[in-house]
Amino acid sequence: MNKLAINGGIPVRNASLSYGKQYIDDNDIQAVIDVLKSPLITTGPKAREFEEVISNYVDSKYAVAFSNGTAALHAACYTLNIKEGDEVITTPMTFAASANCVLYMGGKVVFADINKENFNIDTNEIAKKITNETKAIIPVDYTGQVVDIDSIKSLVKGTDIKIIEDAAHSLGTKYKNKNVGSLSDMTMFSFHPVKTITTGEGGMITTDNKEYYDKLMNFRTHCITRDLIKLEKKDVGAWYYEQFDLGFNYRITDFQCALGISQMKKLDWFIKRRKEIVFKYNEAFKNLDGVVLQKNEDFSDTVNHLYVIKLDLIKLKADRKQIFEALQAENIGVFLHYIPVYYHPYYQKLGYKKGLCPNAEELYDSMLTVPLFPAMSDDDVNDVINAFYKVIGYYRK
Repeated sequence: MNKLAINGGIPVRNASLSYGKQYIDDNDIQAVIDVLKSPLITTGPKAREFEEVISNYVDSKYAVAFSNGTAALHAACYTLNIKEGDEVITTPMTFAASANCVLYMGGKVVFADINKENFNIDTNEIAKKITNETKAIIPVDYTGQVVDIDSIKSLVKGTDIKIIEDAAHSLGTKYKNKNVGSLSDMTMFSFHPVKTITTGEGGMITTDNKEYYDKLMNFRTHCITRDLIKLEKKDVGAWYYEQFDLGFNYRITDFQCALGISQMKKLDWFIKRRKEIVFKYNEAFKNLDGVVLQKNEDFSDTVNHLYVIKLDLIKLKADRKQIFEALQAENIGVFLHYIPVYYHPYYQKLGYKKGLCPNAEELYDSMLTVPLFPAMSDDDVNDVINAFYKVIGYYRK
């Protein structure tokens, strides 16, 4: 075990505290059981019900559920007909899916740097990257803080450039008192277990555009249709169907959607508890020398999916790896979100080079993700805070 954990004075936790974890109660379990006992466990009514619950919550006209958030992003890029020669701008400080979805369609990913203080994609950097080939922008609501969507909209006003908002982190967040999910041409939500609500795996696209909605619906089911209007051959029989384009099997199951519907009933509590924990962290860490907090902009009423801090390594006699390992030794499950996308070997082989986005790279070198999930007790939160004070204090110059 790490030496600091043995001799540090504050007792070490008996069990490791993960950076994130789902909250499942008996109501969630029963909702899933009920569907498993029903005639339809997929392609049944629960997917549509879940879509309606989400669209009503975010105030969008349409919502389409997918097997996961990556599939949803892929569908959004398909809907915009991203193709070879098209450029799509996104942030490197995200999970690879935010960029991979562009490559799936043959497009080119263009990375724009982040703002040093709020860690979100920088609108000024987006402006520098726009060319005649730019087809879309995929801004990411990093950690749950919404991007300055009005500023991004102003950049594309009068153009054909569309916005696919990656809101995998930001269900429940408001931008200028409007729910994330009704702000962009399309918005993607993720329901992975560590997200604000979970369906196990799952994703959703919300939109106000009927044409987009129809394309999204088709894409998730192989672009196979029984719609008489779309069929080339008519009056063949009730069994007849046709594939009119190349789609994918990106459907979500009914029992997953039942879980999502049940989870949405707890969303207000999830939001409240996450905000309580973030408040405690902010109060504790704002005066901790050696730690820099992510700035939350006034326009964002943020529901944090992640709590990320930046280490001021100039003030510390250790690098990030040492501090990471010392906190892990205290059984505090710190993590990192994210490795800049273009650092990955696959992207390096495509020609992306380090040095492309200096602010994102600096953040990666000094960041830590701190445990945050609704089921954390106040004692858990205090354990995290005490461990940080212990480790940072030990390594402070």
